[in-house]
Amino acid sequence: MSPTAGPGANGKVIVGMSGGVDSSVSALLLMQQGYEVEGLFMKNWDEDDGTEYCTAKEDLADAEAVCEKLGIKLHTANFAAEYWDNVFEHFLAEYKAGRTPNPDILCNREIKFKVFLEYAEMLGADKIATGHYVRQGLRDGRPRLLKGLDGNKDQSYFLHAVPEAAIARTLFPVGELEKPAVRALAEQHDLITAKKKDSTGICFIGERRFRDFLQQYLPAQPGSIETPDGDVIGQHMGLMYYTLGQRQGLGIGGLANYSEEPWYVAAKDLDRNVLIAVQGKHHALLCSDILATEAMDWVAGEPPVQQGRFTAKTRYRQSDCGCEMRVLPDGGVEVTFDDPQWAVTPGQSLVLYDGDICLGGGVIRATWKKATEAAA
Repeated sequence: MSPTAGPGANGKVIVGMSGGVDSSVSALLLMQQGYEVEGLFMKNWDEDDGTEYCTAKEDLADAEAVCEKLGIKLHTANFAAEYWDNVFEHFLAEYKAGRTPNPDILCNREIKFKVFLEYAEMLGADKIATGHYVRQGLRDGRPRLLKGLDGNKDQSYFLHAVPEAAIARTLFPVGELEKPAVRALAEQHDLITAKKKDSTGICFIGERRFRDFLQQYLPAQPGSIETPDGDVIGQHMGLMYYTLGQRQGLGIGGLANYSEEPWYVAAKDLDRNVLIAVQGKHHALLCSDILATEAMDWVAGEPPVQQGRFTAKTRYRQSDCGCEMRVLPDGGVEVTFDDPQWAVTPGQSLVLYDGDICLGGGVIRATWKKATEAAA
């Protein structure tokens, strides 16, 4: 028997329905908790090339089926213009500058927890809800963004730029569960999304080939691949297609005077349009001890201290690393890690934690080693 909406004693909540299992179960759980629940399907990208990569129609159909099963209303909204202005243009600018951005972080701050929140308030919602694997809790009397209980699925890395005021207005029902339990609930209630695979890739690109997509917007500038000593060992298709630590797709092999050890991207020389590659995953040029960020996005709006010990991640699903943090005059931070970090990538985000509290993060702008103190 499918659940039916109760009297809404706990207020009205609009759930961001993606057409996936996590948002489906979020809506189910909120209904069981006595909320008046409605759904909203966001279209953040206008797909006009008719490729098989775009799953928006399929996702909308699944969201409609789930809402019909649960007996709740589904709204649809097109935020593509806001997405283009506030997320996609920044994404292109970062790639053009040779960095590797993470647009999902900006999408959460600018679209899912800003534009969607404002739209939901216009529809009379008291709160919004999403299917993210994070939690919200009061610490020292303030709403905090906490890691999800499922350490394998925790998504606080992607939500670190969402401000405290938005966190306070949001419910995260599946953040208290592990993924297998979420799928089990969906199956028990015969939701069509129970066995649907998790989406991967950047939200507006979907499953398509990244290189093919990016070529539509940025002209590629091929150039040489060199060793740190200046030996030309291959050709790259365009610096924007490569990221630090990348091993696949370099097309380097069978070189005289070099071993068969794999090659990795170690740096980008933008002035010369040259990709620098080294042999061996643990080459010194792939490791760094210290980094500096652009201006930080603190969940609380301000740093907890000017200097202190915390843990950090420089990529999603990375184990927390112990570090010393100090706030810089320009609003960024300098972080010194307890242990050397591998392939820390400018353009990606450093995210700081105090236990299970996500404090905030910032875009990595430079890395260097303790021994040389020379910026990379």
